[in-house]
Amino acid sequence: MSLSVEVAVLNKISVLVARRSSVDEMLPAVLKILHSEMGLLRGTVTLREGDHLVISASEGLSKDEVDKGLYKVGEGITGIVAQEGKGRIVPDISKDKNFLNRTGARTGESVAFICVPIIHQDDVIGTISIDRRVDEYTDLKADYHLLETISNIMADAIFAAYLAHQEREQLIEESNRLKLELENKLRPTEIVGNCSNMKKVYLMVSKVAASNATVLIRGESGTGKELVAKAIHNNSQRKDKPLIIVNCAALPESLIESELFGHEKGSFTGAINRKVGLAELADKGTLFLDEIGDISLPMQLKLLRFIQEHTFYRVGGNTERKVDVRIIAATSRNLEDMIAKGTFREDLYYRLNVFPIYMPALRNRKSDIILLAEYFLQKYSKIHNKTVLRISTPAINMITSYYWPGNVRELENCMEYAVLNTSDNVISGYNLPPSLQTAEATAQSSVTPTERTGNYEAMVASFEKELIVNALKVTKGNATAAAKYLGTTQRVVLYKIKRLAIDTALYK
Repeated sequence: MSLSVEVAVLNKISVLVARRSSVDEMLPAVLKILHSEMGLLRGTVTLREGDHLVISASEGLSKDEVDKGLYKVGEGITGIVAQEGKGRIVPDISKDKNFLNRTGARTGESVAFICVPIIHQDDVIGTISIDRRVDEYTDLKADYHLLETISNIMADAIFAAYLAHQEREQLIEESNRLKLELENKLRPTEIVGNCSNMKKVYLMVSKVAASNATVLIRGESGTGKELVAKAIHNNSQRKDKPLIIVNCAALPESLIESELFGHEKGSFTGAINRKVGLAELADKGTLFLDEIGDISLPMQLKLLRFIQEHTFYRVGGNTERKVDVRIIAATSRNLEDMIAKGTFREDLYYRLNVFPIYMPALRNRKSDIILLAEYFLQKYSKIHNKTVLRISTPAINMITSYYWPGNVRELENCMEYAVLNTSDNVISGYNLPPSLQTAEATAQSSVTPTERTGNYEAMVASFEKELIVNALKVTKGNATAAAKYLGTTQRVVLYKIKRLAIDTALYK
């Protein structure tokens, strides 16, 4: 290379460095100048990240080749240059065992390779290297000195980029740490789950817990609505006061008013003593009305007045009583449809729906299924004094492919059954309930009705049993509430429970 060409190259690069707006733009531009003026085949600039060298800019390399170009300090020619702080000339890369061709860009070529360190205040912060074809006019030493001069010119600018990169990495790391810290802070200790849908729930809980706002928790049966209510209460200013839970679906219509507001002695047959209602017991605390969609229209009107005024009368009483309670309600029903059908009051709906929280179904929390299964495994191993250490891979496949119509509650019952059913320290597929072992149990089944075989009566009985068992799970073993849940009579449910030999005590 002639002296005039060298001067022209250095002049162009000096101007680039002086005018730089971005090192990310400057480095590729420098390599392009070397390509056009020196005829280099390939060129790279690496920056040091800990014990590794990462390609920051390149010329003549594809993205895939750049991604492969990762070197440890001391590894290959590039790594040795960074380690020793001294440049290297390799006249023929095909004859040097230290040349690794990590990028895979060289395919048996006989070319020269020159690599020099980028040094800032005695610290090696990276390298600059070029591939060069050799002919009778090539002066590798002159090229080496030119590259060394370019490295010195760019050192300050590259160090600024190096510092900016380090600061950016630290900021990202700190941001991720704070994000994780915030997520852990928002996550209630009562609830298990890390999926994005649950993180939204945790965020909503954190926003509303400290207030006195009425909360309506929506979601299918078994999704954990009661746990969210407990989390709101435990993170509120009322956490040291009572949390009273009222299961509206489990209370007979004739008793719900008495249970909620209390009654005076002699107000009805069987009222032999005065009774303080659950609303009164919740004074200064939180009243959780579970399955609010199951109460009758007359009771809805009384509840509306109570939520509006926080006042009520005991059954058979004429003294107005006032309490300071926070209302949290929950329902698995579609209240909007009920309003359209005239079975739920619109004004009560708006009183309750101040701050809605939607609980995702377990099938929409796929990444949490195994986490929950392992949590319940540990819980029931301890309760039943058994040493069950893990879930087998086939069992995991069955658990993750199941549709879980009963949601987290069904998964919990499933894991307790499996813990009781296993005779060793592993949950195997055959330890799981029968419903998980048949394709028909999942909504993802590809089996068509015409492909199924079996006795008709037995299949009907099995389906009836599954429906009733699911209703008993939802209502915690209460046959009256189960009948209400299924939309049938208590007599029918009791008859089926007896005929199908269902033990209701298992679900209480």
